[in-house]
Amino acid sequence: MGLLEDIGNMAKRVAGGGASVAEVDASHEYDQVAGTLPQSTLAEGIAHAFKSDQTPEFEKMVTGLFGQSNPDQKAGLLNQLLAALGPGGVQQLLGSTGGLAGLAGILSGGTVTPQQAQQVPPQTVEVLAQHAAKKDPSIMDKAASFYAQNPTLVKALGAGALALLLSKVSSARR
Repeated sequence: MGLLEDIGNMAKRVAGGGASVAEVDASHEYDQVAGTLPQSTLAEGIAHAFKSDQTPEFEKMVTGLFGQSNPDQKAGLLNQLLAALGPGGVQQLLGSTGGLAGLAGILSGGTVTPQQAQQVPPQTVEVLAQHAAKKDPSIMDKAASFYAQNPTLVKALGAGALALLLSKVSSARR
């Protein structure tokens, strides 16, 4: 049996409840295949994890990834979320959510720089991601493609999401 089949079987056991995440090291398994996968295949797996009802909500997972990201990655994610909201959506959100009012200068300027992204707290990212996903569900696919460019960062999703991602990748490669 090949590595990809082993990973697919492991991921199915975890996703189906046949094994606990503690019984398998999804992070180790992910390390073994992440570098060999085309970005598009990895992006499909990440998007699957983002959309699954077996993982935390998209906004929670993206917030976790944001917290582990470098300034350039943070700015890239924020710019994608803001683009999904559109200028009117950003203004509306800034006006309706008191906690974001202090970030109006950063978030309404069009493009967030890496330096500005460092000033954005995770709670703000969660709110932006939640609203962006409601307005434009394709943001999950766009965020997945973005993070597929940074495969080591994807491990921040957690073992359960990695197992689900590996299951999707395994079935896509057969």
